Amino acid sequence: MAQIFPRSADMWLRLTLLILFGGLVLLFVALAVLDRSDYNTGKGWVVRQPVPFSHEHHAGALKIDCRYCHDSVEVSAVAGLPPTDTCMSCHSQIWTGAEMLAPVRQSLVEGKPLRWNRVAELPDYVYFQHNVHVNAGVGCETCHGQVDTMPLMYRAETFTMSWCLDCHQDPAPRLRPRAAVTTMGWKTEHDRRALGERMIEEHHVDTENLSHCYICHR
Repeated sequence: MAQIFPRSADMWLRLTLLILFGGLVLLFVALAVLDRSDYNTGKGWVVRQPVPFSHEHHAGALKIDCRYCHDSVEVSAVAGLPPTDTCMSCHSQIWTGAEMLAPVRQSLVEGKPLRWNRVAELPDYVYFQHNVHVNAGVGCETCHGQVDTMPLMYRAETFTMSWCLDCHQDPAPRLRPRAAVTTMGWKTEHDRRALGERMIEEHHVDTENLSHCYICHR
């Protein structure tokens, strides 16, 4: 019986399968890298705002405490965004004619709040409470970075599930006294783990249940 396929057919079949398999592996690796990249997580990307607010100027140079603008961070799940009246408490006296502040003045006149864009945004299926973290001794810069060095606000961390779990599984080295929660660049001469263990006791942090699913997903 005559040979239907040439001798090289088997080689080409194997080569085709190898290329196909290799392509699938490369595609999987590329997708995995993209999923963890700053492009996907938003880490380091500046978020445009209706007013180019500078944390570097307000929190850094002027030393304005975080809670002056985010006044519900200690008592509510949300940190809160400053109403126009808060901005105008200063800017009705200084920089009154600045062009960049025109949206703020318009907001005051029309009685419509500014629509700030979220920077540290979490998925809808994630349950997060600012007051619980702040009162447990988690510093603002732990999640938001040193905002006093940011001319324009950007996401400092990935906010992935694994990033959150790193802290929930071992919170002690990341805790600080409540009085230092809003302090940027905070340092201590004490051992961070020993200090954190003391904060866990003083702040009554339930470390046994921090890694349970229902803590963040309800």
